[in-house]
Amino acid sequence: MPFGRRLRAVFPWLLVLAVAALCQGAVFAAGKKPLAPPPGLDAEAARIMKTFQVPGMALAIVKDGQVIAAKGYGVRRMGESAAVDAQTLFGIASNTKAFTATALGLLVEEGKIAWDAPVINYLPWFAMYDPWVTREITVRDLLVHRSGLGLGEGDLLFWPPSTYGRKEIVRRLRYMKPETSFRSAYAYDNLLYSVAGEVVEAVSGRTWEDFVTERILVPVGMTRTNVRHSAAAEGDNVAATHAVVDGVLKVVKPSTNDNTNPAGGINSCAEDMAKWMLVLLGRGELPGGTRLYSETTYRELTTLVTPMPNPDPAPELAALKTDFNGYALGLRVKEYRGLKVITHTGGLAGYVSQVWLVPDAGLGVTVLTNQESDEAFQALTMFVVDHYLGAPKTDWVEAYRKVAARNEARTAEVVKEAAAARNASSKPSLALEEYAGTYRDAWYGDIGIAFEDGKLVMRFTRTPALVGDLEHWQYDTFLVRWCDRDLRADAYVTFSLNPDGTIARATMLPASPDVDFSYDFQDLLLKPVKK
Repeated sequence: MPFGRRLRAVFPWLLVLAVAALCQGAVFAAGKKPLAPPPGLDAEAARIMKTFQVPGMALAIVKDGQVIAAKGYGVRRMGESAAVDAQTLFGIASNTKAFTATALGLLVEEGKIAWDAPVINYLPWFAMYDPWVTREITVRDLLVHRSGLGLGEGDLLFWPPSTYGRKEIVRRLRYMKPETSFRSAYAYDNLLYSVAGEVVEAVSGRTWEDFVTERILVPVGMTRTNVRHSAAAEGDNVAATHAVVDGVLKVVKPSTNDNTNPAGGINSCAEDMAKWMLVLLGRGELPGGTRLYSETTYRELTTLVTPMPNPDPAPELAALKTDFNGYALGLRVKEYRGLKVITHTGGLAGYVSQVWLVPDAGLGVTVLTNQESDEAFQALTMFVVDHYLGAPKTDWVEAYRKVAARNEARTAEVVKEAAAARNASSKPSLALEEYAGTYRDAWYGDIGIAFEDGKLVMRFTRTPALVGDLEHWQYDTFLVRWCDRDLRADAYVTFSLNPDGTIARATMLPASPDVDFSYDFQDLLLKPVKK
């Protein structure tokens, strides 16, 4: 149910009208239409969940400084009756990044750091692959995805959960070869947000978790929100994680590794995300007129820094075409129907979410889901946004359904073509047992391949979940099928030989376009460890 409505009796003679509005479940501001949820909202949410197989969602809408809706739909766990409500927790994943950027902004305001000061001023031990980049990379650079690292490079250090510690993960950045030159291109990364968390700790003397809790969550009043991935498996009113695995919707294990909390560790609910959006739309102002951060910090957080690719959307989504698209500090900025939009999405195992703000319209929408359907949160967000902007009616559910179906068909075709091109009659160059051994990547570490019961088994030594059988694909390429099928991340492993027939190296590639980019197998260069 909607909550947090406030009466603004600007003139005494409006009191009667205001009381009547409250009785009708709406709030009147002087000279404005009633602030109420979009007509048909609940029916549209139900349609979205049915179309995209989403067990439960939470929705928050704020408009002109008021909470219009903070509510839940569906159930926390499929097959059970416990309903999602305004306080049900979901992992917000990369929507956490705005909190990390805000934390740094607070330290800038205190004069403890500067946006454009080198990171090594605060973390002398920090290093990137290129010594020049190590000297030049700034606090601002940590947040804007232009470091030269490839898409998701290094994510295998924490995804799936590894035994590496947070500082050890950051130290391994020095071994990651850049894909592009520094500040020349956009490529989304998570690890530099871990570095940002280390900066917060080094400068403030408090962990990122404690700093964000004390300096952001408490002042904003986000009393249900917590700051650790591991909390996704704790408490009573927490949404379970779901995904479609091999065509079947099922409960999957949540991510519980706290190594990258600064990049995506926050769990929140509709009620608290409404409060957060009000602060963002209020340019840092808190209830009561005090401030979380200054106007200057607001401008820093929401000013485009790194241009992002801006291709035309699919025909069904033509209304989403934007004149500009880029990344600010922990937030993405773009245009929709002539208005600036500040937004971000988040994705984890079993959770996806979106925050969408239109400052000039005083509008904010957050959608949290317990299933990995981007189409669901997109369709609900756009339904709400178009209502308040008075936009022409678009059937976003049908539009996203068509696009999803086409993408699914395209992925199936890619997999089919790969199978058709395979030379199944080819043989490996070596006996299977000769591929066994320890292989080492400069930044990940050791990966073992063992010959067991007549087959090869691959084990990522620091990632317990990454264990799988190597099946011969063709020539010296094998397909690793992970024993944990929930991973949905099978990959090709290709061995290259020296002139004398010994193994020189092995490389990997995801086996399907659907493999999440955080499985950055393509960034590994595995070299045999001499016995």
